[in-house]
Amino acid sequence: MEDQNKQGKNYWWGVGLSLFFKLSGWIAGPILVAIVVGRWLDRKFGTEPWLFLGTIGIAFVISIFGIIRDSLKELKKIDAEADKDKK
Repeated sequence: MEDQNKQGKNYWWGVGLSLFFKLSGWIAGPILVAIVVGRWLDRKFGTEPWLFLGTIGIAFVISIFGIIRDSLKELKKIDAEADKDKK
């Protein structure tokens, strides 16, 4: 019984930490890629700062969609677990 309580306590911690890293990755990942790609494109085509700003804008949109998608998946999991607990 005590082992089950410990596992239950660790379970929420692991899920929360996993969600934190997923959402943080959606924030940092696309922006870092956009910075590198945007600077490279600006140097190659001599369009400074327009392609850099464009890639940052695209990365921002990608980040928003990724965060919303992962958040909705987690909310559906929480709702499913809540419904399971009610039964």
